[in-house]
Amino acid sequence: MHIFHIDAAGVCADATALNSSTGFLWLDASHDEVAADSAAWCERVAQLSGGHLHELHLKDALNLSHPSYFEDTDDYRMLVFRQLALQTNKPTETPPAATAKLHIPAALHKLVTAPVSFFLIGRCLVSVGPQHSRTIEQARTRLLNYKLKSDGASMYSSRLPESPADLMLRLLNGMVDQYLELRQPLTQQLDRWQHALLDPRRPFNNWLALLDARLELRKLDHLCEEQHDAMQELRDHLIDTHDLTHPHEGTRNDLLLVRINDVIEHINRVLNHARRLEASLESAVQIHFAAMAHRTSEIMRVLTVITAIFMPLTLITGIFGMNFEVMPLLKQVAGFWIIMGSMLAIVLGLLFYFYRQRYLSERSARR
Repeated sequence: MHIFHIDAAGVCADATALNSSTGFLWLDASHDEVAADSAAWCERVAQLSGGHLHELHLKDALNLSHPSYFEDTDDYRMLVFRQLALQTNKPTETPPAATAKLHIPAALHKLVTAPVSFFLIGRCLVSVGPQHSRTIEQARTRLLNYKLKSDGASMYSSRLPESPADLMLRLLNGMVDQYLELRQPLTQQLDRWQHALLDPRRPFNNWLALLDARLELRKLDHLCEEQHDAMQELRDHLIDTHDLTHPHEGTRNDLLLVRINDVIEHINRVLNHARRLEASLESAVQIHFAAMAHRTSEIMRVLTVITAIFMPLTLITGIFGMNFEVMPLLKQVAGFWIIMGSMLAIVLGLLFYFYRQRYLSERSARR
């Protein structure tokens, strides 16, 4: 478990300064570490923070499929937030040959989520997350850099967190920013899908992968809605517990509300982008079927014109193929050439008529 003591003077990576009247603690642990010995971990947290975690909340923190939600108790506040990550080391589910053929990266098949649980216990923030979380690792590195630069405040790129809630909201903001980073690859993914769907030279037949992509976008949509609801409950809790009798606390709550609104706004941006991608994907499928129907209509139009041209020719050959002894032109030397000339005239006449009626090509219609 990583332990940080944060106050105005800097950051200390141990619990020796807990007895100080200023600052707060950040206790960070992984799911595997907590699951290995839950009782010992809870006892250590209670020793450092002075608060005891409920057994059901501990199970929620270890549940890797738990949705995002917020809950307030008399002893602490708990927030579960599912973060999004791009799993680059996972093998693609689409066969390499099919991927190379369609020129479609498997970005949508690499979206994975993991819950991160936060406990606000007095002057202590307890976080339980996956073993490797880019946001938490970056936050730990940044705090250690603050420790190394404690001799000059002007060297800081930003100020230190003032409270456990402030640190939690900064971590949440970093997690949501990972969602925003996925907008460009997902947009490029959708563009490739659209090109594959509308390419007339290569019939699209990878419908199962397209369905999986739509399901992943729907999953991202639901995930953002859960995050939005959890942050909204946290925001309502801060508003309901707003203390107007202590101006300093009121100002601090106002700053926290600003950060919460910023996180909610980022979540809304990701949610709207996911919905736009899903709508664009459905529009591409509809355009694909419309293009296929148009192409089928063009083929049927050409076949209809050919059939209409050969119908009178078939009628003439059928008449002169009947077994009668006496028929016009049958015994004449020039009869064959007269019939062939008549058939050629009929073909040319029909072609001229269809051309004037704009049945032969769309180019004539556009002109």
